[in-house]
Amino acid sequence: MMESQPLQEPTATAPAAGEETAGAPPAVVPGKEFTRTCKGLVVLLIGGYVLLQLLPSSLNYLAIIPSKTIPYVWTVFTAGYIEQVLPGAIGSSLGLLFCGKDIEPVWGRKEFLKFVILVNSICGILAFCFAIGLYYVTGKESFLVTPLSGFHGCLAGFLVALKQLLPNLELPMCFFWKIKAKWMPFFVVCFSSIMAFIVPDSINFLPTLVSGMYVSWLYLRYFQRNPLTGLRGDPSDDFSFPSLFPAAMRPVTDPVANLFDRMLCARSRPSERGERVLEERLAGDHAADTEAPARGHGTAED
Repeated sequence: MMESQPLQEPTATAPAAGEETAGAPPAVVPGKEFTRTCKGLVVLLIGGYVLLQLLPSSLNYLAIIPSKTIPYVWTVFTAGYIEQVLPGAIGSSLGLLFCGKDIEPVWGRKEFLKFVILVNSICGILAFCFAIGLYYVTGKESFLVTPLSGFHGCLAGFLVALKQLLPNLELPMCFFWKIKAKWMPFFVVCFSSIMAFIVPDSINFLPTLVSGMYVSWLYLRYFQRNPLTGLRGDPSDDFSFPSLFPAAMRPVTDPVANLFDRMLCARSRPSERGERVLEERLAGDHAADTEAPARGHGTAED
């Protein structure tokens, strides 16, 4: 059972004899059980939806309504856990359960909750700013009075996390069609952008989705203490900004990636290189220490 395993331990496959290398991170495998943390968050999402049905006026105090956000500042932090419609509550709950069972066992409960709170909070702030910006650009008052809420920003962040941890995991879409986790963020952005033109009201979801992916990538790329490597962030090419998009878009994505590296990664890279050099030296010293007694024992026998 998942509950009997310590969540702080990274999930890994047992290496075959002779295949384990010093300092190599363990491979991540998909989870099998829904975690208690995710079940608790599902109760929160369903509870928020039920509360809106019983007390519709509570939406004014829990969702982001840009014209009222200044006095009700806390709404940028609560809106991410409030689903206004039943399909949203069900979809967010299922996405949370199935994504969380793969992510939380690797990160641990504390880091998983930290990620949820961080992404939801920043998405709330950006959603408010984007709505204000649209109002000043278009002059439409609907952007000021439309309630904004939902867990979809955090779900988008989970897709980025799955791309990092399990890039080749096949996620079911519809019927017999599956798509690998490493392409899900790009697919969701494209699909949501198309829907924004077909269903005008769906444009309210697009900023939160894009914000969730962008914020989660920045955090995982540059700031999170990686439980698999012990280093801060993930500097690998497989998790670079261009890797979120097809290779044909590299002329556009490469300059953006270089800008991120100069701003956020310039100071961290020397530290990471130093840690790797230290690990290699320690591994070499350990190998020399184990070989020395063996050579001495062989000389004594001779």
